[in-house]
Amino acid sequence: MSDFPVMTNDRILRICRGEEVDRTPIWIMRQAGRYLSEFREYRKKHEFFEICRNPEYACEVTMQPLRRFDLDASIIFSDIMVIPQAMEMECVMISGKGPTFTSPLDTPEDLDKINLSPDVNKVLQYVFDAITLTRKTIGGKQPLFGFVGAPWTLMAYMVEGGGSKTYSKAKKWLYQYPEASEKLLDALTTVCIDFLVGQARAGAQVLQVFESHADALSPELFHKFTLKLLKRIATEVKAKLGKDSPPVSIFCKGGHFMNNEFVKSEYDIIQVDWTISREQILELKSKVVQGNLDPCQLYAPKEEIEKATREMLKKFEGVRHIANLGHGIYPDTDPDHLRTYIDTVHKETQKAQA
Repeated sequence: MSDFPVMTNDRILRICRGEEVDRTPIWIMRQAGRYLSEFREYRKKHEFFEICRNPEYACEVTMQPLRRFDLDASIIFSDIMVIPQAMEMECVMISGKGPTFTSPLDTPEDLDKINLSPDVNKVLQYVFDAITLTRKTIGGKQPLFGFVGAPWTLMAYMVEGGGSKTYSKAKKWLYQYPEASEKLLDALTTVCIDFLVGQARAGAQVLQVFESHADALSPELFHKFTLKLLKRIATEVKAKLGKDSPPVSIFCKGGHFMNNEFVKSEYDIIQVDWTISREQILELKSKVVQGNLDPCQLYAPKEEIEKATREMLKKFEGVRHIANLGHGIYPDTDPDHLRTYIDTVHKETQKAQA
C-alpha cells in the first residue's frame, strides 16, 4: 500500500538490507502485555481475544509500549492461537493458566472435526485490518512486525489443550500417529504461509515465526517433522510476495542444534535465546541475529542490567544485530528495568560508533 506514512526509523529494515545504522536497534518480545499497568487496566474492560479481534483495540494495545520506550520496532498485538481458532477449535484465555482448548485433539479421528483449510483472508481479516490501522497510527516511527506460531508449536497446544512442561501428549502423536501428525503439520504450514502473506500485504514490514516449543523436540524429531516445514514457510512466503516480501525471522526457543539449519534458508533473521554462546552466534553471522538477554536479568538492579547488556553486546560484535530478549518479557517485570536495558543498548552502541 502506498498511503502508509514515510518511515522515520527504519534501522531494523536497513540492517536486514545490510546497510549501516547509527545504533543497534531493539524491540522486545511481548512488549505489549501484562507488565504494563496500562495494559492491565485495558484488560479490565476487554477480554483477551476480544482485543485481538477488534482492530481498534489491538492497535491501542500495540501502541502502549511505543509511548513509554524508545523502541525501534512494534509488533502487532495478536496471539498465535488465532490460527487454531480459524481452524474452528475453541480456545479461551484463562487467568493464571493461559490459552486453553475446550476440546483438544485426542486421536487422529479428531482431525475430521476441525477445518484444516480455512479461508484465511476471511476468518483472519481482523488481524489484517489491525495491521493496516496500526501501521498508519505509528506514523513511520517504528517498523511493524507481524507473526505466526510455527506448526509444531501450534500442534503441541492443540493436542495438549494448553501449556505443558513435557508436551508428552503431542510428542506421543509424533511417535504413534506419524501420518496424522504430518497431515496436521502440513495443514498448519499452509495456513501459516497464507496468514503471513496476508499480514505483509496488510502492511507488516517484518514477519516472525515463533517455534516456541522447539526445545521439546530431539534433533531427530525436529529433522523428521518440522525442519522442512519451517524452511517451506519462508520459501513460499517470499515466492508469493516476490520483490514486495519483507524480511522473515525464525525463532526456535532452546534451538542450539536447530539454528544452523537456517543459515542456508530464505530466513533473513535468526532469533536466539539467552543460552547461546558467542561461538554459536558467529556461526550465524551471514544472517541478521536477534536476541538475547535473559528475561530474568531484568529482575536485577539497574547497574547489573547495564553490565549484563554490555556483556551481551560484546557477544554480537561483528554480527548484524537486533537486540531483544531471549524470550518474551515476564508479566512481573518492572518497566523501569526494561527501560534501562533499552537505553543501555542505544547508549553503548552509539558510543561504539562515535
